[in-house]
Amino acid sequence: MPPGPPPAPPDALRAVAAGLLNLTGLGLGYALLRRWAAAAACWAATAVLLFVALPADADGVPASALAVYALFLVLAAVHGAFAGLRTRLTWPGRAPLALLLGVLLLAVPVGGGLWYDDAREEAVQQALLDRLRHADELVTAAGRQPFTASRADYRTALGVYRDLAVHHPGSRAAGKVPDRMRTYYATVGAAYGRHAYCEAIEPLTYLRTVPRTMPAGQLGPLSRWPDGRLAESLYACGSTALAGGGADWVTHFGDLLDTFPGSAPAAKVVPAVESAVGKAEKAVDGGSPCAAVERLRGLDTEIGRLAGSAGQSADGLTKAAARAGRSGDAGGYACGVDQYRDGDFDSAQKTMEQFVADTGGGARRDRAKKIAIAAEVAQTIPAAGKKLPTTASGGSISVTVKNDSPDEVTVLYTGPVTGSFTLKACGRCTSYSLVSTLVRGFKPCDDSGRNYPQRTLSLPAGTTYFVHKPHGGSTATPASDTAKLRPGYIYTECAYTTQTFGSGT
Repeated sequence: MPPGPPPAPPDALRAVAAGLLNLTGLGLGYALLRRWAAAAACWAATAVLLFVALPADADGVPASALAVYALFLVLAAVHGAFAGLRTRLTWPGRAPLALLLGVLLLAVPVGGGLWYDDAREEAVQQALLDRLRHADELVTAAGRQPFTASRADYRTALGVYRDLAVHHPGSRAAGKVPDRMRTYYATVGAAYGRHAYCEAIEPLTYLRTVPRTMPAGQLGPLSRWPDGRLAESLYACGSTALAGGGADWVTHFGDLLDTFPGSAPAAKVVPAVESAVGKAEKAVDGGSPCAAVERLRGLDTEIGRLAGSAGQSADGLTKAAARAGRSGDAGGYACGVDQYRDGDFDSAQKTMEQFVADTGGGARRDRAKKIAIAAEVAQTIPAAGKKLPTTASGGSISVTVKNDSPDEVTVLYTGPVTGSFTLKACGRCTSYSLVSTLVRGFKPCDDSGRNYPQRTLSLPAGTTYFVHKPHGGSTATPASDTAKLRPGYIYTECAYTTQTFGSGT
């Protein structure tokens, strides 16, 4: 085998040219030195890098891969320079020309890097646009569901919009965020547009929290967009509940007066409450007076609760509450009359007694006392409740009521006239045994030697119903008697007790 060519004289320019040609990543320095294995290694390294880097994506090439490849190129350049120091190039023959070629070919990796940066930037832009598109899809899908079911999706989409605006402000996706926020607000607050005011309260309240997280420049007028709509929704929902007898109106009106005290809807709260009181007052004279009275008393409580935190509206609400309370008390009379006519004598008695306690005087108060007495009598003698008692008094027929019992007795009577009085206990009287009351000839109040507690009434002709109610520790039940009074007669009514029950004759 012939000996190889002798080493060439050292040439620094040739060494630099070989190093630069290897630094291009194309292995040309080795190729021109006829070191094909080393050239193949350069080609393989560049191929691996291209495989990892292409196609360009938003994440780019891993830093570790770039560092390894750069180190490899530096080593290849150094090694190629040492090899080219004493080895002639196959082409071009002159070292300066090879050096110029190496400098020119450095534009290949530099240009490739710039192209790759542009491609990667476009990939980043597309990735950000994809994130924006996904957030838009979330908002659109959430708009088809109730707000409570889609709140999490709205928050996720808002997080994407905020990230794009804050961390990628120069991106094409960030440039679209203001427009997307307008769509976002319109979608979240869509219930208001449908006039579903109660449904709109929660999403509109949520929208008022958005400016806490989004940059002000991304929202502009949107930051105040929910305010007027929420105020109107609170009023509309509250007034609907107020008119329908619901309880949520206090909460809605309270939130309105607390959050938007100077708004036009807030100014309508007191008139709305006064209107509700007036409507309930009119209903007292309608077909369900008891329900109207209950409504007025409920309004008294609810309006008072609202007035406690109503700010500048407190005075008007306090007056409305007082009016509802007074009207509720006054309406007790109509309620009691309605209960009496319906035959609910127990309720009528309680209602009229409460009315008497709540009012200071007047003709209605006097009649209410009579109706309460008649209702109590009718609980024992239902026939006594066929007619409402009047305030009439007196008559021409004398009726003496005596107490032949050891207990104090209240005598209630109703008919053409109605009233009540109490007879003291008979000091020497005792309760009769049940057997004695069944014996023929039994005559209570017939002992001429006793001074029976008594009272004489002057009653008109007609049927009068009596009930005797013993007091004290007696276990006797109320006794009753029905007396048909006729002119020209004198009547005696006797109250007595047995060991198990009482009766009157």
